[in-house]
Parts: sequence; structure tokens; C-alpha cells
Amino acid sequence: MITIHEAAFADKSKMRNLLELYKYDFSEFDPEDDVNENGLYEYRYLDHYWTEDGRYPFLLRVDGKLAGLALIRRLHYPGHESAYEMAEFFVLKKYRRTGMGQLAAKELFDRFPGTWKVAVMESNLPAKLFWQKIIAQYAQSNYRETREEDWEGPVFIFSSGTARE
Repeated sequence: MITIHEAAFADKSKMRNLLELYKYDFSEFDPEDDVNENGLYEYRYLDHYWTEDGRYPFLLRVDGKLAGLALIRRLHYPGHESAYEMAEFFVLKKYRRTGMGQLAAKELFDRFPGTWKVAVMESNLPAKLFWQKIIAQYAQSNYRETREEDWEGPVFIFSSGTARE
């Protein structure tokens, strides 16, 4: 059974630990990301998920066991519709290719109706394939794949329904 719950401030250390595993896995695709002098990658925006509006931290579980995380933030564009962004999404290797990530992503899209944006690094082929497949299924192929000036890779834009209030 897959469960998703918003992480409380008391869960911050769990999130930090999972983010270390995430960033370690991700380092294969981001040659500029190195550990610090303490041997940690660190995630500089973690505290913002409990101090800024429009940021939502989630823990993912399978049968009650920690299995991953998702960090979602709401982006506001002056003069344009706001959008939700999947800032980070991580599933432990043990649970990959089980359908767990797909179910979790779709449930999170449902929780935040509106415009969504998922950006993927060009070099991260597994993530590109995962997100393209999930978004195409979820949005019934009604999505756009675009490029942005400050990002090296595809950006998927789609809607999950009416705007969230």
C-alpha cells in the first residue's frame, strides 16, 4: 500500500536524509554537484518548505516504510497563471519499477489541480522517460514539451484540472 503525507517540521531530518540519497543518485547526471567538506550534499532549500508559502514537502511510503519524497512548489508569474512545479521527486531504488512512483506522482497531481511544470535534466534519461510516460498517461497526451533558457532539458507543462484555491 502506497501512502503520501505532507511532511511535518518534525519530519525534516527524515527529509534531509532522503535528500542525501537523492542527491547521491542524481550526482551521476549533475557533474557540478559535489559533497561538502563534511561529506554531505545538502539541499539548500529544505528549510524553505516550512518557512515559505507555496512549498509542500511530502514523504512517500510503501507498506508503512519510507520509500521516497516529493517537493512541490507553487510558482507565480507576474501577469500569468501560477503553476505547480515538481521541484524534487525521489523513489528509493528498492521501489523503482514497481509502479509506486507512477501512482505517487499521479496522486500528487490530483492533490494540486491546475497547471503543472516538470523540468528534467537532458542527461537524466531514466527521468525523462519516466516523466514523459507518466505525464502523457495522466494528461491523456494533452501536454507540451518545451525548453527554457535557464534549463538544460525538457520542461513538461500540463493541467491537472481546475485551478486550486
